[in-house]
Amino acid sequence: MKYHLVRNFLCLLIATVLYASPAFSIDFKIGGFWTMAFGVGDTGLTSKRDGQHVNNGDEFTARQRLTLILRAIASENLEGLVAFKMSPQVWGSSATGGALGADGNVVKIAQSYVQWAVPDSDLKLKMGLQFVTLPNAAGGTAIHDNRVAATVANYKISDQIGVTALWMRLLNDNYGGGDFRSDQNTGIRSKDGQNFLDNMDLFFLSVPMNFDGIKFEPWAMYGIQGRNAAYFDTYYDNWFADGAPAVATTPFLARLEGGDGLNIRNLNPTSKPYGNMFWLGLPVTISEWDPLNIEFDFNYGFVESMGRFDVAARNNWNDVRRGSMQRQGWLAKALIEYKMDWGTPGIFGWYASGDDGNVKNGSERLPSLCAYGNFTSFMGYGQGLSWESSWFLRAKTLSYAGTWGIGAQLKDVSFIDNLKHTLRVAYWGGTNSPSMVKYMTHSNAWESSTNRYDSLYLTTNDGLLEFNFLTNWQIYDNLECVAELGYIANFMDDATWKKDYSGFGSYQKQDAWKAQVYFQYTF
Repeated sequence: MKYHLVRNFLCLLIATVLYASPAFSIDFKIGGFWTMAFGVGDTGLTSKRDGQHVNNGDEFTARQRLTLILRAIASENLEGLVAFKMSPQVWGSSATGGALGADGNVVKIAQSYVQWAVPDSDLKLKMGLQFVTLPNAAGGTAIHDNRVAATVANYKISDQIGVTALWMRLLNDNYGGGDFRSDQNTGIRSKDGQNFLDNMDLFFLSVPMNFDGIKFEPWAMYGIQGRNAAYFDTYYDNWFADGAPAVATTPFLARLEGGDGLNIRNLNPTSKPYGNMFWLGLPVTISEWDPLNIEFDFNYGFVESMGRFDVAARNNWNDVRRGSMQRQGWLAKALIEYKMDWGTPGIFGWYASGDDGNVKNGSERLPSLCAYGNFTSFMGYGQGLSWESSWFLRAKTLSYAGTWGIGAQLKDVSFIDNLKHTLRVAYWGGTNSPSMVKYMTHSNAWESSTNRYDSLYLTTNDGLLEFNFLTNWQIYDNLECVAELGYIANFMDDATWKKDYSGFGSYQKQDAWKAQVYFQYTF
């Protein structure tokens, strides 16, 4: 019924526009997709924490979403797009409109932009809320892939070379003015007024080059964040639809005053108006020796310190270090695969810098904004449709920061028409110094970054072994079914994390598993 109401509303809107503007010839196209997802599992790597069971929720969940896309096309040089997202509706949940009566206020605007070409030129512009995926190869982007307010410019120099520039505004006009959480030992005090110096803007430039047998796209991105950009609840409590910059751009591991990570107090903000942010990348894809495919990618990121904080060693506030909010690091990753008639075997791997054990110089992990690493489908977002039956069954992490790994896969194995299988095995290790454990609030702080768009905090003594099995069934041209099985064997080093610090806490680890099936109708 809701679909019919939306359809009738859009038809009425289109008819009104056409009637009111007879001089314009606009083609309207409606598309989108329905997704139904069902799953069961326990994706936590901890069964008990401080003697209490961690997961008390339902192991089985079901939910659905609808994305409705309306395009207004004037010509090949001018069009507008708006996407309405009606999700998630969790089956049985009254808050999401999935309970008896199926009534809920769940309609959101996912995208809204205008795309046009400058007359008599090779310059194209896209302005508005849109998906921005930074250039990447071999395992997805470790920096950013999400909807954002942006202006993107593409210029075609030749058939082989182009230039892409963009401006993104991630944050602005969120700071309420005055002290922020002055009653929570944050030490954040300010005399600044509402909305003063609270923007985060990023400026991107790349040169995509595509030659016979090789393509690459060197890119760089510079950003500024005002000294008050982070001082609002959504930022530190991670209430964003996607992304958690309070975790992924700082050394903290978890949201401020709301989770385990560095044992901090008295966060003293900087007096400088803006802090610098910088990333660069070089993704390369080589298909010269087809069916052999080779991909590799390199990333570097830097976020300037916007203040300092006190951090206790061994939960002893008589033993305090002065930490820096700076974060910088790098990542290298690669993929080699060979396409055959029956499938595509391949190997992949990565290595990222990790913390050196000294909080005075900040974090040595690669900072990110909203990364979507996809080498695997449990510790990454590589399960095809990239949508889960439940928040608790989602990919565990999306970043490679502070980790290394190696894996093998058999991709798109097919012996029956319209049916494909993918098998992956990957080992995840850590590059963070074990000496960082003494600065944590809890022995289970390694899991604090789970589902917060950053990696689990793995030291050089820790490891995880992941198994993925995926089946894609193309039922009809417009209907796809994806089944996903995932398992993670937990080799976190208890001797490293279960230190005998006063009030440090305890945990009991476990392996993680999940099984899900998705149905997606695209129209």
